[in-house]
Amino acid sequence: MTSSEQAPAATPKKTSRTTSKTAATKATVKPKPVAQSLHIGLNAVSPAHYGGWSGDLAACEADAADMQAIAKAKGMKPTVLLTAKATRAAVLAALRAAAKALKRGDFFFLTYSGHGGQVADVTGEELDRKDETWCLFDSQLIDDELYLELSRFAAGVRILVLSDSCHSGTVVREVVPVHAANGAGRPRMMPPAIALRTYRDHQAFYDDLQREVAAQAGKAGVIDPDSALAQVAVDSSRLTAVVSTFAPAVILISGCQDNQTSMDGDFNGAFTGRLLQVWNNGGFTGNYTQFRNVIVAGLPATQTPNLFVLGNAAGFLTQRPFTV
Repeated sequence: MTSSEQAPAATPKKTSRTTSKTAATKATVKPKPVAQSLHIGLNAVSPAHYGGWSGDLAACEADAADMQAIAKAKGMKPTVLLTAKATRAAVLAALRAAAKALKRGDFFFLTYSGHGGQVADVTGEELDRKDETWCLFDSQLIDDELYLELSRFAAGVRILVLSDSCHSGTVVREVVPVHAANGAGRPRMMPPAIALRTYRDHQAFYDDLQREVAAQAGKAGVIDPDSALAQVAVDSSRLTAVVSTFAPAVILISGCQDNQTSMDGDFNGAFTGRLLQVWNNGGFTGNYTQFRNVIVAGLPATQTPNLFVLGNAAGFLTQRPFTV
């Protein structure tokens, strides 16, 4: 046999060491984060629950649609609940389904556009004796309920909440309606007389609801958010200590401060409209703190969006908004 006719060298067999190395490499590859979103927009509420008041607004459904568009562009799986479909049962079911599905490293994007309200605080944690609410179609969702639902997400889940309503951040003083300087628009706040009437007509429902939430929170070892957030102005280190047991990382950017109102508009709410301008179809490249600051710079002094965090959110704050 000539040299040119020599048989080709046999291909070396994979050793167990090579196989083990390949398996180890595959095992260290992190799965891509899963991202879900929930967008709630109410242009009206049911007069049957709110003492004959329908709370008509113009742009809340449009806000929800625009937030859904951002979610889709960033690869999230969105759920949208508009007006009559934005009931307590539907919102709670969507929150609980997301909490059950998402794991460490995943992302949940929650937006609300509609009226903010108040009910009397019967559990004693509010300094002003009122709990803040989101006005859903058939009844209100109390801030303590929302906190409890968010606390059920797994450790390491990143949660971004955008609330374009008169939804207080610290709840340490009365919400005083402050209209835009030019008188344009209408505030996204349930009128105090309607809030009082709604609570009076359904007092047992809201009182029992608060007591149930307080009992569940006690069993779970979670702390009321408003009690925690009220300490920020006094000693920020106390906030970190209080929320150290809060498993997910939460960033909330609300439409205004606790003594202001978020204004409605023809096409978007003032806060959402400004946010969309700053986001610029993905052109914004800063982090969450910078995002909030640029949004604030384009709104009147009567409406100053608030930013606060719960849980271990330091790393989350440094990310570009809506990063999955």
